[in-house]
Amino acid sequence: MSLLSALLWQSILRIIIGVIVAIPLALYPMLYFFQEKLIFHPRQEEKDFSLKHLQAIHSSVERISLNTQSGFELHGFLVPSTAKDVGKGWVIYFGGNKELTSDWLADVPSMPEWSLLAVDYRGYGRSTGQPGEEALSEDALLLYDRFIARQDGKPVRVVAMGRSLGSGVAVYLAANRPVSGVILITPYDSLVEVAQGYYPYVPVSWLLKHRFDSLTIAPRLTMPALFLIAGKDIIIHPYHAERLADAWHGPKQIIRYVNADHDNIPLVASYWQNIHGFLTDLP
Repeated sequence: MSLLSALLWQSILRIIIGVIVAIPLALYPMLYFFQEKLIFHPRQEEKDFSLKHLQAIHSSVERISLNTQSGFELHGFLVPSTAKDVGKGWVIYFGGNKELTSDWLADVPSMPEWSLLAVDYRGYGRSTGQPGEEALSEDALLLYDRFIARQDGKPVRVVAMGRSLGSGVAVYLAANRPVSGVILITPYDSLVEVAQGYYPYVPVSWLLKHRFDSLTIAPRLTMPALFLIAGKDIIIHPYHAERLADAWHGPKQIIRYVNADHDNIPLVASYWQNIHGFLTDLP
């Protein structure tokens, strides 16, 4: 090989190495500044949405709205308990990253002994603002404080229920307010760990702002928890749910639907039966 050829190949090699180095360096800022687009997928309420659709399932359903301290409006739904006595308590629900509260309520069977409460995340449904970990966490506390305060200081059982993204919000609420139990559907240990699985060569821990680190919180939570895990989940690998369940300090029930995936887990025949059984057995 002539000297000219050797120099030419060295130049080509430098260019290739430069491209290999430059691509991830250019990717990191994009992942940092656009991570909200990857994590949150806000949906607006359908223009033809009718409350009558939900009223056919839950006759007592009503719209609710809250104003946050930062000036945003949160909108959602409340289904008050219709039990003749004071009812068994409240279920506060936090949905997935593409989910609206109306989606959830349309699938919930009648549970007259429990009041069902949920608001759409900021930017979802009719709620204003932009979603983020801090915003969702603050709003969860606001929702709890605003409605549980209606109980006039009387003891009340509250269950935090979260699916997928919302499992991190439910765990946060359980760590910061008194709850009697937690229901976690296709949960994760932390978004850092989940994202690292998607981007193994990216320093996710440095870049991710919305961490939802349930794994750090779980060892100090002592209330009962129900874990519903989809065996064929390719969105949040079951490993992450198992890891969170292992770290949970309180009593726990783990149910694995081996043939379910991330999206169709609520369609499993025993799904609501298992949830209702957990609620019934709460001390």
